[in-house]
Amino acid sequence: VQLQASGGGLVQAGGSLRLSCALSGRTFEIYGLGWFRQTPGKEREFVAGIHWRTSTTFFGDFVKGRFLISRGNPVYLSMNSLTPEDTAVYFCAARYGARGEISSVQTYEYWGQGTLVTVSS
Repeated sequence: VQLQASGGGLVQAGGSLRLSCALSGRTFEIYGLGWFRQTPGKEREFVAGIHWRTSTTFFGDFVKGRFLISRGNPVYLSMNSLTPEDTAVYFCAARYGARGEISSVQTYEYWGQGTLVTVSS
């Protein structure tokens, strides 16, 4: 599967942004799809994920009800009430394997390029 992330940009604190992840290739075999983010010097962090067959969603603890992830093509990550701490490069990723938590970055086999989200104070 190939993934193409887009939708990043500059937004003021308290604002909203919707990221898109366009999928192509063997999408019918996807087990899970996740969004991760990364800032310089830090490890990639789980943001949100979705179990492809059941559409069950999962979120990082820091999300606190602000984000939504929707199954489809593209997969959307809708982010609300953004804060400067949400500034990062956001990546979407897909996995075919069923082992491990949806939140585990190591379990994802396919990655899109990142899209930069900048939240100004």
